[in-house]
This record gives sequence, C-alpha cells and structure tokens, in this order.
Amino acid sequence: MTTYKPQIEYTDKGWRRTTDTSRHHRESSWDYCGRAIYHFTFVVADRYPLFGQLEAPAPQEAHIILNDYGQQVKDLLIRLPQFYQSKSYALKVLALQVMPDHIHFVLQVLEPLPKSIGTVVRGFKAACTKIYKEQYFSSGENAAEMHERSAAKHNLKMPDGHIQEQNNAQNEQTPEQNKARESIVHFARIFAGKGSVWQTDPAHYHERILHSDGQLRRMIDYVNDNPRRLALKRANPQLFKLHQHVKVAGFECTTLGNQFLLDFPMKSEIQCSRRLTQTEIAEKYRKCLAEAERGTVFVSASISEGEKHICRALRETGFPLIILLKDGFPAEDSVYYKYFKPQGIYFEACAKGQLLLIEPNKDFYENKTIEKAVYDKTGNLPHDTMRYKFIALNTLAKLISQN
Repeated sequence: MTTYKPQIEYTDKGWRRTTDTSRHHRESSWDYCGRAIYHFTFVVADRYPLFGQLEAPAPQEAHIILNDYGQQVKDLLIRLPQFYQSKSYALKVLALQVMPDHIHFVLQVLEPLPKSIGTVVRGFKAACTKIYKEQYFSSGENAAEMHERSAAKHNLKMPDGHIQEQNNAQNEQTPEQNKARESIVHFARIFAGKGSVWQTDPAHYHERILHSDGQLRRMIDYVNDNPRRLALKRANPQLFKLHQHVKVAGFECTTLGNQFLLDFPMKSEIQCSRRLTQTEIAEKYRKCLAEAERGTVFVSASISEGEKHICRALRETGFPLIILLKDGFPAEDSVYYKYFKPQGIYFEACAKGQLLLIEPNKDFYENKTIEKAVYDKTGNLPHDTMRYKFIALNTLAKLISQN
C-alpha cells in the first residue's frame, strides 16, 4: 500500500494521474531502515544547470562535463559509504549520474540501518549546500567568478550559449560576456532566497524502492542513459513538448510527439475484444502488420490485452502509432508539466518521430456525440465510470482514423 503518490506516475498500464504531489512512491509499510535498494533523484533549485553541461557531438556520444562544484558533489556521492561506515551504516553506491541540474543515484543498504535512510539523504544534501556556501557563495559576484573559472578551465559554454573568455585588455567585458555573467549570477540569487542548492518542494524529491526482478538492471541502465536521453530531447524539442488545445477530430486535446502523424492519408484504429483468444490476437496482428507495411498509421487507446500486444509489437518493429490516453499528462499548473517526458520505449519512439500521444480534454467525455456513441453500445453509463471513458476513447480512435 502506498500512502504518498505523485500527480503523474508511470505504471505497467501506462501513465496515470494521482492527486497527492507531496512525495513519490513513499511506502507506508516500509520503515526505511531495512535492507533495500533505492533510486533517488535530487533536483537543483529552479532546475538551474549548477553542476556542469551536456556535451553531445551525437546522442550516443553524449556525456556531462562537470564543473568544479559538480565534481565535488559527485565525489561526495562516491564517498557516502566510506563516510557513513563509521556511523554503522553499510551502504553501496550501485550507479550515479550527475546531470547539469539534477542527480540520479542507486544506493544499496546492505545491513539494517541505525536510523532511516533519510538521515543519509539529508546529510548528503546538507553537505552539498555547505560546500557551495563556504567555497563559492557570499555574493553574486563570487558565485559568478566560481562558474567562470570552472567554465574557462573546462572550456564550457555558459548557460546562454556563449563561451566566457577572460579579457586581459584592461579587464573589460564585452556585451556577450556581461550577458553571460548576468545568467551565471542568477543562481546566486536563487540560493540567497532559498538557502539551499536543492529544490525544497517535496514534489521534486523522488525515491523508489526497487523490489521486482529485473528492476535494478533497468534502473541502472536508465541512470547511465540519462545524457543520451537529454541529448535526444534537446535535439528534438518539438517532439517532447506538450501542446495544449490541439484540435483532434474536432475535439480539444493535449498532445506530445509527432503531430504530423495525424496528417497521414491512411489511418486505422486497433480495437480488440477482451474475449479474443491468443490465436485470434496473433492473426489480427499479422493483418495490422501487413497494413503498416503499406503505410497505414494505427490509432489505439491500447486498453485490452489484445490492443496492448499489437501496439507493443508494432512499436518494437518501428512503425508509427497514435496512442490515446486517459489522464495521461500532468496538469498545466503542475510542477511536472514543464519537464514532463515519456518513459521507456515511449521515449525512444517519440525521439524517432514514431509516436503521438493524445489526451482529450475533460469536456470531451461530456460531448453529445461521444455520449450518444457510448450509449448506443452500452446504454446509460455514468460518465465517471471507467467503461464509459474507455468506450469514449475507442470512439475517438475511430473518428481519428476516419479523418
């Protein structure tokens, strides 16, 4: 049982929205002192690129160049087990990735802890803030100088895209350099207001206990793959941007992905009865595959097991898909809206332009045309039932395929 749930989380059944944004995956039945493997994500205040910069000649070559402060933060993570060993904490870092504006790391607790794992987390975060405060922060100018020295040392680009170079001729600053300085001191102002280098809103703190078989390997791969994923997202910004109020088959929707898939001349919906046998599903997939090879783009709410199987197989084969979601995206006023991105194979498909995710706006389910289509099939179903919404989504899939 989970007491704390995020507003949007990914499950085996896809994205689903919950209501509590205070914590991620907090498990009330767990005391956080026992043996376990955790994945943590910590976010810099205001997502400022405090630790370094992405360098990506190509996505597969993407890596993070850490500045001096970022390297110190990484060293703190590496030394966590050694530091806490004297306090009777048996820990092992299994994976870590310091990104420009956040950190991922996977930590194993080898023996029961004297205090909650939260003690380790708070200690690490406090140490990072202390280093920044003592070594680099007393004013905006000092913060700027720290970043500039680090950028010059590593030949890094500044956040506004300029390379900060020293001007030895009378120590004058060009307009570009002044602009870069203004960008750099911005974080010093954030820090002065908040007193921590970390985003303190609890909704930005992620923790997950890795329970199931294979979960650890997938999470380590995910942590190590972060630079490549960031490079893909930056190279294809429009494919990872949430678009509000997009008209789809006459209805206002939110979309993410390749909107040009809606313009394909041949579209067809995938709908499978829950009563289909495995043999019947396999036969339907063969027919869909033949159509996909002729240029058909398939549309589906991917609800029944048959629909999920066919959509998964088409996606893995590299054919484009339009997937309809119920409660699929974070609300526009959510802390997750700006930085939302699909996970797993959905991310890869988006990066290749092979996927469009669509979530109809709430008034879609009240529309008289949709209401009539549902009632013609099932009778007077309440609008808030899952079956009503699933049939409504299947109706939208059919309308999209006919456009």
